[in-house]
Amino acid sequence: MSTVPYPPQRQLSVGEVLDLSFRIYRATLVRCLLFATCGVIGGQLAGIYVLVKGGTMARGGGGVTGMVVQLRDPTFVTLYFVGLVLTLLFYAAVLLRQRAIISGGTGADALPAALRRLPALIGLLLLVIIGLGVCFLPGAVTGGAVRALLFAAAVLVLCYAVVAISCAQTILLIDGEGPANSLARSWRLTTGSFWRLSLIYTVALIILIALYAVIGAMAGFLAAVVAHGDLAMVTAFTQVIGIILGALATPFYAALALAVLADLKVRKEGADLAQRISATA
Repeated sequence: MSTVPYPPQRQLSVGEVLDLSFRIYRATLVRCLLFATCGVIGGQLAGIYVLVKGGTMARGGGGVTGMVVQLRDPTFVTLYFVGLVLTLLFYAAVLLRQRAIISGGTGADALPAALRRLPALIGLLLLVIIGLGVCFLPGAVTGGAVRALLFAAAVLVLCYAVVAISCAQTILLIDGEGPANSLARSWRLTTGSFWRLSLIYTVALIILIALYAVIGAMAGFLAAVVAHGDLAMVTAFTQVIGIILGALATPFYAALALAVLADLKVRKEGADLAQRISATA
């Protein structure tokens, strides 16, 4: 039986949400690591393809020019979108397995369940992309100072919207809502909690950046020692370290999403009251 107090019986403070996230992470990391690794590797397919070809993301020129060269390669484009789908699929499997484990289950059916929700996940992603386009479209069709003002306004709206819809994917996976309903419910749950959620996400991000920096510095030192200046080996080593870091971080992202959603449900939907009534029935 799980020892993680999930869902919480009361509203949580910022520190308690983060603590719950780490408890979920510790309890589920080992059993979610395979899915997390597959998801990260899937997301790196296009980069691995370029690496195998002996190039870099900027091959054929630097910056935008290099990216344009890559986008002209149909294999690269195909692998990029396949990788995106695989990332969505395996992240969903990680989150669903975590939810099952902390609820006393095994999560053995997490991947099939994630596969069933994949079309809805893709639909959610498309809605988010359309929303981004709507935010920046006015600035794109104007010019001068008006364009700058509209882009600045779009960035501000985007900052709020990112927090407002941050629970949509978790709602879609856990509660089986459709893409549009997930976005609407996430917006409703997060209303009035913008600064609190921003603080939670910022602290979590700082922790991850610190861990990335330490591990990345150690990995860079090892790469320099082992590769002896061989650029290809250093690049390959860096790619492997990136996959390892991503695989370790993915379950934490999912654990944080579960903790945040559970707390918001208690605050906005009275989930704690429902549990107490169920317990005494």
